[in-house]
Amino acid sequence: MVKAIRIHEAGGPDVLRWEDVDVGAPGPGEVRVRQTAVAVNYIDTYQRSGLYPMKLPGVIGNEAAGVVEAVGEGVTSLKEGDRIAYPGLLGAYAEARLLPADKIVRIPEGIEDRQAAAMMIKGMTAEYLLFRTYAVQKGDTILIHAAAGGVGLIACQWAKHIGATVIGTVSTDEKAALAKAHGCDHTIIYTRESFVDRVKEITGGKMLPVVYDSVGATTFMDSLKCLKPRGLMVSFGQSSGKIPPIDVGVLAAHGSLYLTRPTLGSYTLNREELEEVAGHVFGAVRQGIVKVEINHTYALQDAAQAHRDLEGRKTTGSSVLIV
Repeated sequence: MVKAIRIHEAGGPDVLRWEDVDVGAPGPGEVRVRQTAVAVNYIDTYQRSGLYPMKLPGVIGNEAAGVVEAVGEGVTSLKEGDRIAYPGLLGAYAEARLLPADKIVRIPEGIEDRQAAAMMIKGMTAEYLLFRTYAVQKGDTILIHAAAGGVGLIACQWAKHIGATVIGTVSTDEKAALAKAHGCDHTIIYTRESFVDRVKEITGGKMLPVVYDSVGATTFMDSLKCLKPRGLMVSFGQSSGKIPPIDVGVLAAHGSLYLTRPTLGSYTLNREELEEVAGHVFGAVRQGIVKVEINHTYALQDAAQAHRDLEGRKTTGSSVLIV
């Protein structure tokens, strides 16, 4: 038996339980992985709270790194002892687990397990946002909400490397300093100033071709106001709450805007896409283009505290559970 964080009902951090689970041997096409580091993401809190319903009882968590302990029949791409990581596979808050071999990737030399765990979803999200959802070009001015968060810090660095002018929203002076240290040209402290007014000022009224918004309910409508005609609103999260239904006519009213709600799964539909996106992220880290900031670590059994800190906006960068 191994230990895992399980939930039996949706709710707050207190529903997270440290329990025994039976993992078993890998079946055909599977590998058994002993996990070493598990990332904490906002989607984990959505699953725990019931915003994103899951089968109960169940293990939450979506990305981790570890070592292959055993391989099942038909697996030739991996072997015992390989260091691996994965994004978007529910059940990560565990000491060990079974995984489909075709959904995980090897960790290259020069990348630590904690880095790999922290960079998979956040780094791959930043990659598809900047290169696939809207291909940021040199000279673009873009807005990234939650610029001091895990995705935000990576996206700011990468967009700056591309040659974009990066505007980021943050909640405190400390987070503003952190975002600026990671490539953010202009920080807007949304708790005391209007980000719409500041975007208008920074752009000389020209506004933006794209807004990346992971905050949701409290920023959505004002984010639309930051776009130039035919601009793209990228809503990829809802940390402040679910976005209420909107009249699509508002897109016309603000200049024939485009709206998308992308997910990582839609950008890694097959093995080729998974390896391409992950490889791009690994390469950016190894080349020093992107630095993965792991600013908070917790023991796996202390996942509830990690959730309290994340939802209380007490964290910056990435948080990792150590197994």
